[in-house]
Amino acid sequence: MAVLPFRPTPFFANKNRAFWRLQAVGWGGAMLLRAMSGIANGLALSYLVLVLLQTITGFSITLILSVIYRQLINRRPIITWGVTAVLLPFAVALYAFIDAWVNGLYYGTSAVGFAQRFIGGFYIDATLLMSWSALYYAINFFLQIEEQNDQLIQLENQATSAQLAMLRYQLNPHFLFNTLNSISTLVLLKQTEPANAMLSRLSSFLRYTLVNEPAGRVTVAQEVETLKLYLDIERMRFEERLRTSFRIDPVTEPALLPSLLLQPLVENAIKYAVSPQEAGAEITIAAQLVGPNLRITVSDTGPGLQNNAASNRLSGVTFDGGEPVSTGVGLANIRDRLAQAYGEDHRFETMEPPEGGFAVLIELPYERRDPNPAVPGADQRPLQAL
Repeated sequence: MAVLPFRPTPFFANKNRAFWRLQAVGWGGAMLLRAMSGIANGLALSYLVLVLLQTITGFSITLILSVIYRQLINRRPIITWGVTAVLLPFAVALYAFIDAWVNGLYYGTSAVGFAQRFIGGFYIDATLLMSWSALYYAINFFLQIEEQNDQLIQLENQATSAQLAMLRYQLNPHFLFNTLNSISTLVLLKQTEPANAMLSRLSSFLRYTLVNEPAGRVTVAQEVETLKLYLDIERMRFEERLRTSFRIDPVTEPALLPSLLLQPLVENAIKYAVSPQEAGAEITIAAQLVGPNLRITVSDTGPGLQNNAASNRLSGVTFDGGEPVSTGVGLANIRDRLAQAYGEDHRFETMEPPEGGFAVLIELPYERRDPNPAVPGADQRPLQAL
């Protein structure tokens, strides 16, 4: 698709300029029609001076009306339409009076009196001013509706971004507290090297969660590296009980997915598969292409859904002394994030593999980062009345 060498500007981006353009075109067209009508009826060319004066009069009156209408358009409807209904006949009468007076000067003493000229011009002037008023209100009401729609879309986008941020930043506080406690224990035991390594990894992981945009997307390769950083932190707590396996197809590495999408899945596996078992468990993260989709699977060799914690695992809520404790993450969090990012164009399933354990399967449209992103559009400021 060819790119234009210039960026088109919306006609109403500058409302003041748009108003004067419409004024010039509208009244210029009215003057042209009157001039052509006079010439077609065999009037002298001097009649064009009369047409010019009539156009200038109408142009000037509508400038005054625009100032008044601008103050009325945002008032209550009864005030807007009531004042307009009173003001418009007065403006038409003034226009017709000036036209009749100018016609009298042009034609001089004739059989046609002032009253006849006034009545004759009243209908034409009423048509012009009523049409102008209708167009003025119609254009401004349309622009107000467009502005409200833009504001609504902006609010929806802000709400979506806020929801994505809320979902993405719901890191398990137990993970942070446990990690800090582990670091504190290592310091007390004077094991400075493991403590420094754990603190460094925690710092890098938290920096990643804060720097990346909540609605941003990263490549599979970046997500895997961050996930390995997180697992290194947890492995220092669980040691050989936490075993991991990565089966990442190289062709999937540049594929895009929401940042920190896999970390809650792995955390869920650690909580319900590694932690409760003395022998621990193995967590497998796999990524492959299936047709036009990216398929990601996070599975573990834990007890699956065969114990009393099954409903807790699916809901992301645990109980401590009978009191519900929110983990802040969980499968529901991932499901909501995918719905926000992809709508119905995704797949999210939980299952128990035949060999046992628990698995989560995610399918997303395969996307890669555009190396030449489009230039964002110009900022548009809120529109005001013409």
